[in-house]
Amino acid sequence: MSQSETITPTGSAENNSSSPGFFQKFGQYILLAPGVVWMVLFLVVPLIMMVYVSFWTQTTFAISSDLTTKSWVTFFSSETYFGALLRTIRLWLTVLILTFILGYPIALFIGQFVRSKTIQTLLLVACVIPFWTSFLIRVLAWRPMLGKEGAINLILQKIGVISQPIEVLLFTELSVVIGMVQIYVVFMVGPIAFMLSRIDGSLLEAARDLGASPLTIFRKIIFPLSLPGVVVGAIFVSVMVLGEFATASALSGRKVNLLGNIIVTQVGSLKWAFAAVIGVVLTVVMAAVITFLLRLVNLREEL
Repeated sequence: MSQSETITPTGSAENNSSSPGFFQKFGQYILLAPGVVWMVLFLVVPLIMMVYVSFWTQTTFAISSDLTTKSWVTFFSSETYFGALLRTIRLWLTVLILTFILGYPIALFIGQFVRSKTIQTLLLVACVIPFWTSFLIRVLAWRPMLGKEGAINLILQKIGVISQPIEVLLFTELSVVIGMVQIYVVFMVGPIAFMLSRIDGSLLEAARDLGASPLTIFRKIIFPLSLPGVVVGAIFVSVMVLGEFATASALSGRKVNLLGNIIVTQVGSLKWAFAAVIGVVLTVVMAAVITFLLRLVNLREEL
């Protein structure tokens, strides 16, 4: 009997020489197949369909599959719609910068100054406690806080900081920024705190022994090593802010229209072609932002 044959329970010889080779050669592709099929069906195909529908002919009360670029021309030639694109990008940059400015010190405290893993976990859990409630409740809770007779204005008047209510706090871009920053700052804190907690304390101690100042240690050691967490947090915040519509609608009184708000409006009006155009534009913007962020650091090596 050859070495490639084995005896089965029935006593017959079975050739299994091809089995190990088959699984070694194709096993990884078999494991990848379910994920690939899922991504193709629910990501690639919908994106292709969205691009295709964006070229359909849209009339006031109907839509046909005749291909045209009219919806694209309308989007880029309209000050309203193109202005919404610029406003979306401006608010995204504002929220991204503010979440970083507010989130990094919190992450630095949790990741470097808190040595107990238990306390670190408790502090991170405390950061996500607001997510135990509904998203809409957290958004709408800002309205009584920011209104003319809201808590913030009342407190400022009580302590004599202002004499008249600040009207710009609600139903403006400022209120939208405040709401988004409060909601999404935790997505910046988590990844940065994780990377900061991985920094070897002996590395920082060696830098101090060599005479490095705290600022130099932060600039040359701590921040570079935490950069992958900053990039991951920035990706989380960017994807969610660029696709936002609920926060802008609730806190601006529909005065601040982002691309997400226009998509909701167009879909509600059954204007599929124009909604698809905005969806394609928003997808391209997101892809460009993520590509840029991923070029800042090699996440595969760092994580």
